Amino acid sequence: MKVLVVGGGGREHALAWKLAQSPRVQAVYVAPGNGGTALDSRLENINITDVQALRAWAAIEKIALTVIGPEQPLAAGIVDEFRQHGLRVFGPTKAAAQLESSKAFSKAFMKRHQIPTADYETFNDAAAAHAYVDEKGAPIVIKADGLAAGKGVVVAMTLHEAHEAIEFMLAPDPEFNPLGVRHNEGGARVVIEEFLQGEEASFIVMCDGKNVATMATSQDHKRLLDGDQGPNTGGMGAYSPAPVVTPDVHARAMREIILPTIKGMEKDGIPFTGFLYAGLMIDAQGFAKTLEFNCRMGDPETQPIMMRLKTDFFEVMMAATSGMLDQVVLEWDRRPALGVVMAAHGYPLHPRKGDVIHGLPQATDDAVVFHAGTQKQDDSTVTSGGRVLCVTALGSTVKEAQQRAYEVARRINFAGAQYRKDIGYRAIKS
Repeated sequence: MKVLVVGGGGREHALAWKLAQSPRVQAVYVAPGNGGTALDSRLENINITDVQALRAWAAIEKIALTVIGPEQPLAAGIVDEFRQHGLRVFGPTKAAAQLESSKAFSKAFMKRHQIPTADYETFNDAAAAHAYVDEKGAPIVIKADGLAAGKGVVVAMTLHEAHEAIEFMLAPDPEFNPLGVRHNEGGARVVIEEFLQGEEASFIVMCDGKNVATMATSQDHKRLLDGDQGPNTGGMGAYSPAPVVTPDVHARAMREIILPTIKGMEKDGIPFTGFLYAGLMIDAQGFAKTLEFNCRMGDPETQPIMMRLKTDFFEVMMAATSGMLDQVVLEWDRRPALGVVMAAHGYPLHPRKGDVIHGLPQATDDAVVFHAGTQKQDDSTVTSGGRVLCVTALGSTVKEAQQRAYEVARRINFAGAQYRKDIGYRAIKS
């Protein structure tokens, strides 16, 4: 069987890496892929990003399964396009992907279906947004309505940060929008919501429209610097499992957030298929509220989750695209996995490209370097994006997984490389 993974980040490298391990899979193509997928002999990069061209290619090549990684093609309707031409694809439709592509849609959906989330208001008028922030005070959270590659949320600890975020997110010209927000058809909007206290966790499930299979829990690290300091990023590292998601929290999240979301989407006439990622804020009493929904696997959470998955991922995907997830039992490595993101100089606002990467190791049973912002250049691999690599390792404890990941990361170098030195600290401390 031939499989296509759409995307070019670390998440897609990890998904393709896992799919290639299935004995039923003869070839895994990645469109467009990156420097790491180019180095893996089991994977082949396809330089096509146009949705219709990719669909035509998949039909000609008789691709048995397509898995969509990133948010942009989902929001552009790639699943609708593939399905209309009889191709098996895993991901949400354009309408269902609004849970991520429009923060305003998502918040209104949660309010309508009584799914726990922060209080909020939506604005397209900058003056009204500024006045609301002045009334509420800081800390406060500012979210762009459109997609922003994981950088469309500013947790403003001061009023100055909040007002600056509003200016950036409502800027009509991308040149004055350093967060890279892609405005939706209705124009620039921001969602402003209350600041929630607690500990974050990533709760990811697979959905086939009715049935749900839960992935291993995980926790990422959004801030750029150690100790959760500095600006928000797409994620500087992650580990799985997340101790904060106790059995009680897990059961409550399924009962109060995940299942009502799946039922609510079906009730609204928009059945949800694909990965559903609920970003949770868990308070000291173990009650969870939904920070956001993503309609895809998290990045960098995917990397440690895929390291731990023992079940044949291709078989799981085939069940998910046949409405048979209720017959799937996912088996996990008992060992924790931890991934450390190595980012480019200047990330997150102005990442530098073209720096040669040295010291890339061969994958081992307990350590794999997943590529994101890399590309092949002659005989070298160079940086081509903000988050460059995710060094991921297994260990008998989170501490051992952390030590193994940093041991590998220290051998890799490129000019201006930056990475946190404390990934997993919450789990180790607990």
